[in-house]
Amino acid sequence: MTKRKGINRRQFVTTTTGVAVAAALGPTIRIKRPQKTLKIIQWSHFVPSYDVWFDKYAKDWGAAKDVVVTVDHIALADLGTRANAEVAAQQGHDLFQFLSPPGAFEPQLLDMGDLVREAERQHGPLIDLCKRSTYNPVTRHWFGFSDNYVPDPGDYLKSVWTEIGMPDGPVTWEDLVKAGPLIKGKHPEIQIPIGVGMSQELDTNMATRAMLWSFDGSIQDANENVVLKSDQALAALEFGVRLFKAGMNPAVLSWNAASNNQALNAKQTAYILNSISAYRTAQDNKLPVADDIFFVPALKGPRGTQWASEHVMGIYAIWKFAQSPDVAKQFLLDLIARYRDAVLASKLYNFPSYPGSVAEAGVPVAQKPAAGNKWLEQVTANDPFGSNPPTKLKPISTALKWATNIGHPGPANPAESEIFDTFVLPTMFANAATGRMSPKQALDEAHEQAKKIFEKWRGKGLVAGGSGDH
Repeated sequence: MTKRKGINRRQFVTTTTGVAVAAALGPTIRIKRPQKTLKIIQWSHFVPSYDVWFDKYAKDWGAAKDVVVTVDHIALADLGTRANAEVAAQQGHDLFQFLSPPGAFEPQLLDMGDLVREAERQHGPLIDLCKRSTYNPVTRHWFGFSDNYVPDPGDYLKSVWTEIGMPDGPVTWEDLVKAGPLIKGKHPEIQIPIGVGMSQELDTNMATRAMLWSFDGSIQDANENVVLKSDQALAALEFGVRLFKAGMNPAVLSWNAASNNQALNAKQTAYILNSISAYRTAQDNKLPVADDIFFVPALKGPRGTQWASEHVMGIYAIWKFAQSPDVAKQFLLDLIARYRDAVLASKLYNFPSYPGSVAEAGVPVAQKPAAGNKWLEQVTANDPFGSNPPTKLKPISTALKWATNIGHPGPANPAESEIFDTFVLPTMFANAATGRMSPKQALDEAHEQAKKIFEKWRGKGLVAGGSGDH
């Protein structure tokens, strides 16, 4: 019988033994590999529609890639504290988004050079402003990957400035000093005519740098020598004292990053140095003040110098202790490929670090940057989000002519990042404005602080210069 079935005794024994063993063990067990994960942390965007878009994008991306993606949002002011906590614990998120150059964290960060090169291969060059904010020329290390920068124009109430004879708003820093008393005279209910902060927060960090640079001063030179102590910086500081007296009150000494936005929308100030977020908030809440908010480029200093920092610089970093660095890099590449959607989700708050990333699909790589810039000019000249008039945002389209990086005219090195994070310049201006110190004393103190910080980072081999320090 066995022979008729085409199986011999040995085969029979082997087969039946296998069946018995299989029956004893039960169904076949398949070992499934753990699902990949990606943990992202970033700020709670000032234009909420962006977070709605981003969270859905991240969820859909994860579903398509079989990756569990989690996105945590925290307040802008908490980013630095959280970053330090993750470094101390050597664990945390795979992608950490900073809003200013994280140069001081360079020793803890992966080099993103491969990612930058691939993004440039797909979309064309990264703009120089973003390169100077994410690349250390001393170590040749890309300590971050920038997806966006945000212009920092002046926001002003057109009706108020028209009444004092300046319908197109201020052009120079000196115009702010002239305007302060005139606005007080016409509108005594406006408590802070000129809403430039002097406190330990991001907007003040940007505003004080804009003043310093526009007066031809800087913390460092192009070769990373400390040059803060100069006649130009002293002139900027003396101007800050005049500006405080002419158009501010002590409230600006304790402002946070949202205070100037809130003051403008409440008509408690007539000028702020900020992004378009206050305006978008007024639009979203259907505040009558929205139609009265207009924009001007960076203000000019006494010799015509016109510089402002970018308002914020979106920079993603990957910790050396990240669990999913390769997944994180792929996420960023795919995000850049969708950046026109990101810009629109932010209602034109985010500007692309790779202009070619917002070009129409199908445009050859060599033509992408020009096509992307043309699109940006079109949407700022004819705002798709209901500006009245539609051309209101046109001044921000020129941002790359007057926006520069933290560390100007040098790179955003770790020393400049620490000076930014510890609010050396805002403290210097506040000390002089309040009379706690003379302008010269405040400048001397800030200069010595800057030198110590630079010397520390030079000792770690991360910052150049030194021979030309003042």
